[in-house]
Amino acid sequence: MPRFAFEDFVPGTTEILGPVTVSKDDILAFAREYDPQPFHVDEIAARDSFVGTLIGSGWHTACINMRLLADDKILDSTSMGAPGIDELKWLKPVRPGDTLRSRMTVVDARASKSRPSIGLVQFQFALVNQNDETVMTQANWIMFGRRDAEPVPALARPAPAEAAAAPIGTDAVEGPRFSANPYLDDLVAGDTEELGSYTFATDEIIRFARQHDPQRFHVDPDAAKHSLFGDLCASGWHTAAVWMKLMIAHREEIRVQALARGERPARLGPSPGFTNLKWLKPVYAGDTVTYRSTLTGARASASRPGWGLAFHHNTGVNQHGEEVFSFDGMVFWERRPER
Repeated sequence: MPRFAFEDFVPGTTEILGPVTVSKDDILAFAREYDPQPFHVDEIAARDSFVGTLIGSGWHTACINMRLLADDKILDSTSMGAPGIDELKWLKPVRPGDTLRSRMTVVDARASKSRPSIGLVQFQFALVNQNDETVMTQANWIMFGRRDAEPVPALARPAPAEAAAAPIGTDAVEGPRFSANPYLDDLVAGDTEELGSYTFATDEIIRFARQHDPQRFHVDPDAAKHSLFGDLCASGWHTAAVWMKLMIAHREEIRVQALARGERPARLGPSPGFTNLKWLKPVYAGDTVTYRSTLTGARASASRPGWGLAFHHNTGVNQHGEEVFSFDGMVFWERRPER
């Protein structure tokens, strides 16, 4: 029996997880693969960026918190994964050499009404650096098996041969498209862009999870067959990191096209955070997920002249036409320069 079950997480308790020191190589390795913005991958370019110095990707910071939680609690628990993240805020940048600890607070705990052998635990995390500055906060629920409960039946994985419920591709996108090189002032709520598709291979799922989220159903195909998910599936943080990877590739394509036309590309800054992240269905090995982003609003920044915040709703749909991933995000976006 694992050490930690649902009953061991008592509301009101707080623990410190970690520490871990984040190296420059750690920051570069994650960012080069999933978030290659200049302020994450290039010290020289970072000096002229929104931030002014090399910093870690926010998604990397979230993965660091996940790994601290996994090492201290999850890997020796009855964890059955998380349905999503209610809210995450990136409050201060993480720089090379920072030492991070996670302050984990149990906020609430509820037995499942539909599945008596499962309980849900609500957590609040505050990731702090060596100066006791909070760099990230996160609120979410995690599912745990109850002690001595009967095993939960595994989910039925859709057959690989099933046809998609709707065509997946550029032609399936409805509504207007972003302009070729939009500044904040050009953005229109409702504009939708398809960011691309990604097939989650077994070795990629395992490689990501071993580093950031090594739960058995992400790293061990045999053990995964006896888990709630019934087969090997990607970490939710992996599905999110791939969204970021495709978003940056999409923005780079826009940048290159703008330069070819002799235009100065609109720049994007960091994100303050997101809300309502949902992992709606497992992403299994071999699944292909198509990601889209829809502009939901924009406003000028009162504290950053020349910049504003763009708000967007993002989704991932698998080859069966099922939505597997969604969240509401925001990002600093450059305004059109005055002439």
